[in-house]
Amino acid sequence: MTWKQTFTSSIGKKILMALTGFFLIIYLIVHAGINALIFYNDGGQTFDAVASVMLHNYFIRFLEVGLFAVFILHIIQGLLLWKQNKGARKIKYYKQKYPREIKWYGRYMGWLGTFILLFLVMHLYHFWGSTKHELYFHGPVINLYQEMKEVFTNPVWFTLYMIGLVSLLFHLLQGFQSAFQTFGINHRRWINIIKGIGIIYSWLICLLFASMPIAFMAGWLQ
Repeated sequence: MTWKQTFTSSIGKKILMALTGFFLIIYLIVHAGINALIFYNDGGQTFDAVASVMLHNYFIRFLEVGLFAVFILHIIQGLLLWKQNKGARKIKYYKQKYPREIKWYGRYMGWLGTFILLFLVMHLYHFWGSTKHELYFHGPVINLYQEMKEVFTNPVWFTLYMIGLVSLLFHLLQGFQSAFQTFGINHRRWINIIKGIGIIYSWLICLLFASMPIAFMAGWLQ
């Protein structure tokens, strides 16, 4: 397969989606682990100290560029696959029948991905843009812990974040297994194990992320 085919063929797009998906699965573990430092409940001192190191570390900033490239590539390939799948049927049926093993959220991965994209834009606006203004344009020093507290105790933002995390949950439930299937790891000996790991991973990651806004909104963190 040539580089052009990797980006343009159906198989190539699925491979890129799977590879970038694996990368993002690992990233979510790291991201959730760092954010979970807020549960020290020390007024954000531990969390802010680690966040400051991450912000000013040149190696992390270099990786951040790669992370953005992966995000963009994953989004673009996902949208292209969605468009390709929708256009594959020239005749539109009133009610399409899907195989029993395909869950309802697997049929709406394009819409779920769109909601997650909007969620990502909101998240970057709140917690990424301000730190980069501080770093590159000598803006005011940002206390990310206080920023989280202000955002997550706002009922509107809290609700939107919950909706975004529900979308992420269903996206992961479908995408985790699909990434392995793309590389042919779908033998009946392994498929149930992969499904189980995917379900556990998806729920744990999303519940951990959801527990943070809930903790602030409920007043458990000061």
